[in-house]
Amino acid sequence: MAESKDRDLGMRRNITRRDFVNGVGVAIGGALIAPGSISAREGTSDASQAQEYYPPALTGMRGSHAGSFEVAHALRDGNSWTDAADTGEHYDMVVVGGGLSGLSAAYFFLTSAGRGARVLVLDNHDDFGGHAKRNEMTSRGRTLMLNGGTSYLESVRQFSTVARTLLSAIGIDVESGIATSVAGMGFYRSLGLGNATFFAKEVFGEDRLVKGRGGSGSSGWADWLAQTPLSPDARRDITRLYDDGANPDYMPGLSDVDKKERLARISYRDFLLDLAKVHPDVIPFFDDRPKGSFCVGIDAYPALYGWAQGYPGFQGMHLEPLPRVNPLSHIGGGQHGRESEGNHGEDLYLPDGNATVARLLVRAMIPDALPGTSLDDSITSRLAYDRIDRAGSDARIRLNSTAISVRHLGDPDVAREVEVTYVRDGKAEKVRADHCVMACYNGVIPHLVPEMSDDQRAALMYGVKMANVYTSVLIRNWTAFTNLGISGARAPGMYHTGVSLGRSVQFGSYQPSTSPDDPMILHMSRSPCAPGRPKKEQHRIGRADLMAATFETFERNIRDQLGRTLQGGGFDPARDIEAITVNRWPHGYAYSYDTLNDPIEWALFAPDDRPCVVGRRRFGRISIANSDAAASTHTDSAIDEAYRAAGEQLVVRSRARRRTSESDPLPSR
Repeated sequence: MAESKDRDLGMRRNITRRDFVNGVGVAIGGALIAPGSISAREGTSDASQAQEYYPPALTGMRGSHAGSFEVAHALRDGNSWTDAADTGEHYDMVVVGGGLSGLSAAYFFLTSAGRGARVLVLDNHDDFGGHAKRNEMTSRGRTLMLNGGTSYLESVRQFSTVARTLLSAIGIDVESGIATSVAGMGFYRSLGLGNATFFAKEVFGEDRLVKGRGGSGSSGWADWLAQTPLSPDARRDITRLYDDGANPDYMPGLSDVDKKERLARISYRDFLLDLAKVHPDVIPFFDDRPKGSFCVGIDAYPALYGWAQGYPGFQGMHLEPLPRVNPLSHIGGGQHGRESEGNHGEDLYLPDGNATVARLLVRAMIPDALPGTSLDDSITSRLAYDRIDRAGSDARIRLNSTAISVRHLGDPDVAREVEVTYVRDGKAEKVRADHCVMACYNGVIPHLVPEMSDDQRAALMYGVKMANVYTSVLIRNWTAFTNLGISGARAPGMYHTGVSLGRSVQFGSYQPSTSPDDPMILHMSRSPCAPGRPKKEQHRIGRADLMAATFETFERNIRDQLGRTLQGGGFDPARDIEAITVNRWPHGYAYSYDTLNDPIEWALFAPDDRPCVVGRRRFGRISIANSDAAASTHTDSAIDEAYRAAGEQLVVRSRARRRTSESDPLPSR
């Protein structure tokens, strides 16, 4: 029976995805310009210097791919590397981590340190950008793209002056970009396609796709819910939650401040069950909703956040609206999702997500690596990976290189250099630098810089990054969606939380799929967790889940979910799926403080005793730049922290140069 089902799903079909051992994908012939395939020695220094090296076109298991984490895990487990080869290289700055924060730190340092400054960026992955990765897929000669991680610039008008100025400096006109992306993101609506919910039999008793969602008022919700397989009790209570007149004040006699503090201390699940007294069958309907931002279900999601984000049930409590500028607008740090509800701040969507930001940063430092001069031409230009680590260049980006040690050469208070050791091609190498920025995630820094104080090491280890997955699925056409009249469907309780058509934004000469007969990249996401456990434990269990899951497990679930969701539109998973890329991020979003698991002040305000502040303190000639340092998942936080870290080391550099000048004055004329 299992073999028969696998055959029906297409598990034995030779799609573009395999030739891997638990996740090492193969290249597809479809780079936007001058397509080529990856060399047989993918992941080696020789391969990364070859002209045909092009990671965005790889499929299979990506994100934290095989080859990117084994050295770090061995270091964590106590392994050591002796006899590191001295490359003889010396840099003004070495940046450990080539994500958006690391690339930004390198850019800030180079543009401020003066002519002749040299920077090396090390990254353990086979591509730069950190979580800001691009997926390119080709079918019938047409190449499409989608984000493999960091998705968009959220409420970009709310970015700091630093972040907005950086975007402008590398070629992103925010206002023009917003206008272009807003127009593109409305394309599916112009075709009359809307959202839907797929109710899976393993969660709700039967498979059923229900278009739309509840309308305004209780009658609209009652009519929509009547089409679902939810129990009568669940339909009744969900209708009540959305009825403005049916929800009493669940905390009578308390002041507005006291109500909000109590909501901060209970989960939305407990609010629904204990205060709103809904039937337990209601919980699966709402449970996945916070996962896209918080990677947990409503059992670990504060009720206060639910109210702030417009979840139902709070209407009768008469809570005072949040002011447009307030601490809750920055839950956990520089997060901007809440602000868009107060001021309708627009988001900026690029075809490949924020991978374009990473590519433009590389162009700004290594101009001939990415041909062109504008945002529009950067989208379709092929990046020359063989040009990003060349001798003599002011900026170098060395991929497939996992840092294993960063140490001062001497007393950290007075040392003039740091030594950075990394493993590439299984061999340890070391370079020296005047300064170092650690732009990897916080949890690995104590292993790399053990000479830090115990309190700083503990602060860096406090958070547990959130595990998530962005899956891209190339299909030969998307007529099933138009036949059903939908652009996507959320799927509460399923392996992936839903599916949606890829973004339709058009920048420059890039042409997204606009005809249902053309190929399309679908987006699916997954946030594995463990309901009922503390948040950090849920993140750790989610990480273990991702590391244990094989590509075959993902593929089977993808095919099964798409086949069932789109069955009524004529979709055949065995026939219609052409390629799959699973972007797994076991160490995904930065840990953000919340009012259920951390001191409430850490979540709602910005005190200096937060672990992210203690952990990011400058340590001699080593500074820390990453989104963890802001306890925020957002791109502008990564940029802001890079600016701070680069600035710290520029101050150290300036003072050191002044001391040298004063001790060795110029001869008098």
